Amino acid sequence: MLYEFANGVINRGPLEVFFILITDVPGCIGLGFRTAAGFIAVVISLFYLAKKDLSKPELLMAVRLVVLFEAGYWFLSFFMSGVWGVAAFLDPFAGFGSLILMTIMNTLPCFVQSIGLVAVLIKLFFELSPNKPAKNAIKWGLITGTFYVFVFWLNNTGMWIAALVEKGLDYILLYPSNMFSFLFSTVGLYLLAFYTAYFAKKSMNTESFKLLNPQAIGAIVTLVGIYFCANYVMWIFLDSVGGWGSWYAWILGHNLDLWAMSLPFIGVPLLFQPKLKR
Repeated sequence: MLYEFANGVINRGPLEVFFILITDVPGCIGLGFRTAAGFIAVVISLFYLAKKDLSKPELLMAVRLVVLFEAGYWFLSFFMSGVWGVAAFLDPFAGFGSLILMTIMNTLPCFVQSIGLVAVLIKLFFELSPNKPAKNAIKWGLITGTFYVFVFWLNNTGMWIAALVEKGLDYILLYPSNMFSFLFSTVGLYLLAFYTAYFAKKSMNTESFKLLNPQAIGAIVTLVGIYFCANYVMWIFLDSVGGWGSWYAWILGHNLDLWAMSLPFIGVPLLFQPKLKR
């Protein structure tokens, strides 16, 4: 490991090494925040499965910590990567096409995640207060959920655009599985984000969590999970169709959202949960 680190530093320019340090180091710290958030979420789930109910203040504190750690993850992991993308415009040797591609697949998604998503997560953190009405937390919880689906669409659409620039249109025209994944990413996730926004707007005035439509929430959560499951399972059975490229490198190696494959375990039971009448 030390050899690889020294070799990488020696064979890269000082500016490139600098940007690697300011993006990778905060990214590792950000992963620590998400690990902490995941650990708390697992503990909450175990308490629920063991039928040992937490008190309302304990549950609220745990959820607030999960939200706060998630905000830390998104900011630390992606903000400086967005700055790196902006810095690329200062490179006199960078072509216009490469800068546009960098903006689509890196700069824009990183800033949306590290600024927009973090802003709504922090707002949700403050609204999850025992001194505030549940209506506020519901409103910002719905906005946050919508933002997550939009971020998933933005990330994966950007990576598919990068893959098509690299491989050409034949990458999807000649391979039905790639076409399915492309349409699921660019059109399917967009429609899901649109429906999530519609549901959020319609439900914002709900005054109790119990009055939310569990079937709609379950459908959204399940479909997000199915998206990631489908891409991963297709790779297991079909391998890298059309050859290894940036899409497969992203969805399998660099994609930090594969945790969403577990979402159907939450979403499917909600599909069968009866909706309470007002």
